[in-house]
Amino acid sequence: MAFEDYKTKESVVIVYTGEGKGKTSASVGLMARALGNNWNVAFIQFIKHWQVSEHNFIKQIQPLFQDKLFFYKGGKGFYNAGSLSAKDVTPEEHKIAAEMTIEVAIECATNGKYDLVICDEINNAVNDGLLSSELLVKLIVSRNKKTSLCLSGRNFKSDLLQYVDIATDMHKIKHHFDDKYLANKGIDF
Repeated sequence: MAFEDYKTKESVVIVYTGEGKGKTSASVGLMARALGNNWNVAFIQFIKHWQVSEHNFIKQIQPLFQDKLFFYKGGKGFYNAGSLSAKDVTPEEHKIAAEMTIEVAIECATNGKYDLVICDEINNAVNDGLLSSELLVKLIVSRNKKTSLCLSGRNFKSDLLQYVDIATDMHKIKHHFDDKYLANKGIDF
């Protein structure tokens, strides 16, 4: 097939999933690429409520991009992750936070203002039962036809692949966490 036989799409749905490192990093890279193309971007965080480096970065660049970059942090922390789980947060509080956050994501994806909506860690929220697969499908199919969507996090459900255009599985080959080393600031968060 010749290059001129290829077509373009008005928008795409991208998934970054898997057990390996790099899903949020890829999402932040996608945000940078979109902003560099003068797009309007919404970055919506589903799990991480503590101050992580990508949040600091987004807050630092927001004045530069003004209304072109919207950031919403809606998570309550890790859920169902053993000793890493958020302390003093009930399952119901996690669920309410996830539902409020997906409502923000749906608004951003449907209102026509954003060229790209990134839902960081949304796959975890669905896998953990904080959000239903039906809500995720609603987000995907109800989006504005010109709005691309990025869904990141572990355990993207394979039966939902029919709704996406690009899916990347970040496969872990080796990670120092398995040797009982904590995440490194600036590298892992």
